[in-house]
Amino acid sequence: MDRIRIRGGKPLAGEIRIGGAKNAALPLLAAGLLTNERLTLTNVPQLADIATMTDLLAVHGVAVEPRDEAGRVLSIGGAITNTTAPYDIVRKMRASILVLGPLLARIGEARVSLPGGCAIGTRPVDLHLKGLEQMGARITLDGGYINAEVTGRLRGGAIILPFASVGATENLLMAAALAQGTTTIDNAAREPEITDLAECLIAMGARITGAGSHRLTIEGVEALHAATHPIVPDRIEAGTYACAAAIAGGELLLRGARFDHLAALGRALDDAGVELSEVEGGVRVRRQNGLRGADVMTEPYPGFPTDMQAQFMAVMAVAEGAAMITETIFENRFMHVPELNRMGARINVHGASAIVRGVYALSGAPVMATDLRASVSLVVAGLAARGDTIVNRVYHLDRGYEALEAKLASCGADIERLTG
Repeated sequence: MDRIRIRGGKPLAGEIRIGGAKNAALPLLAAGLLTNERLTLTNVPQLADIATMTDLLAVHGVAVEPRDEAGRVLSIGGAITNTTAPYDIVRKMRASILVLGPLLARIGEARVSLPGGCAIGTRPVDLHLKGLEQMGARITLDGGYINAEVTGRLRGGAIILPFASVGATENLLMAAALAQGTTTIDNAAREPEITDLAECLIAMGARITGAGSHRLTIEGVEALHAATHPIVPDRIEAGTYACAAAIAGGELLLRGARFDHLAALGRALDDAGVELSEVEGGVRVRRQNGLRGADVMTEPYPGFPTDMQAQFMAVMAVAEGAAMITETIFENRFMHVPELNRMGARINVHGASAIVRGVYALSGAPVMATDLRASVSLVVAGLAARGDTIVNRVYHLDRGYEALEAKLASCGADIERLTG
C-alpha cells in the first residue's frame, strides 16, 4: 500500500496550478443523467472519486468519454439502461447518492444503495428523501437500498431544508429541473459548487434563479439538452496549499484559484499572520514572520469550511499561543487529532471544540490517515516537522488531491510517494 514520506523544514516557493473542484465535478457528472444528449465538462480533475462516479454512470449505461489526452475534457451521454446504483460502488463514495434525483426525474424510478465514504459522522440522507417525497416520489428502504419511484413526472413543491445541506440541495436541484411545475428550495446551501451546478443546468436549458442565495427557484422543463461547462476551481485544494505555505513558510502563487471563494479562510490566515492576496491569474499566499493562534468555527458557506478545519488545525499546532477550533458541521471530524498529537502537537478535544496550544516544533512520526481532509492535514503538518513523517493510507488523499506530492515537491518540499 502506498505511503507518503515528508521531511520537514523546507520553505515553499513557486507556483501550483489549482484543478477543477472535486465537489463540483461529482454532481456535474451526475447531471449527465438528466439528458439524452451529451454534456461536456472541461477542467476535470484526475481523482479517484471521479473514476468512481464514472464507473457508476457506466453501470447506468451512460458513457463518460475523454475528449483530450489528459482526460481534462469529458463527454457524458447515452441511454439509461439500468436504474440500480449498487453497493459495491456506492460504498466507496457518499456522493454516489447524487444519482438518485436525476434517475428519478428522468426515468421515474431508482434503486440506490445507502452511501459510504469517509467515516466522519452519520451524514444521513433523510433530507434528500423527504424533499423528493414532497415532489411526489414514493420511497422505501429495503436491504440497505433506497427504492424510489414516481408515477409520471415529479411535481414542483415548496421545500424547506432544516439545515443548508449541500448534497440535498444538489440532488433536489437536479430533480426539480425536470419536474412538472415550480419548485422552491428554502435554506438552500450557498456553496460555489452549487452555483456551478446551477450554471451548468441553465446551460442545458434549465430555468433556475437564486443560485448563490438561500432560496432557489426552479421552473421545471420537459427535457434538457447538450451543453459544455467548465468546472469551477477547487477552493479546498487552493486552501490546502495556502495552509502548506503558512506552516512551511515562504510564498506560493495558486494559479487559477478564486480569491472570492477563499474569503473565510483568508480572514483566519490573516489573523494568524499569513497574507492571502488576489493577483492576476490566481491568489498569492505569503508568510514572512511567525504564526499566531487564531480561533475558527466551521459554518456553511460563506463561513469557514469544514473541509479546511483539519489543515488549519495543523497550522495552529505550531502557532504562538492558543487557538480554539469548533466543528459545527460534522460530529466526528477530529479523528486527525490523535495523529497530530503523535507528532508532538498539544491538542485537547472538548465536545465540538479542540483547544490547540502551539508548540515550537513538531516531530516526524508514522501516522495513519482516517479520511480525506484528515490525511492531507498530516501532510501539511509533516512540512513543518523535524525528521521524517510517513503518512499511511494515502488512498484517501488520491480521492481528492491530484499529484499532491509532485505539486509540493515542485515548490521545494522534500516529499515523495513510497510504493510497496
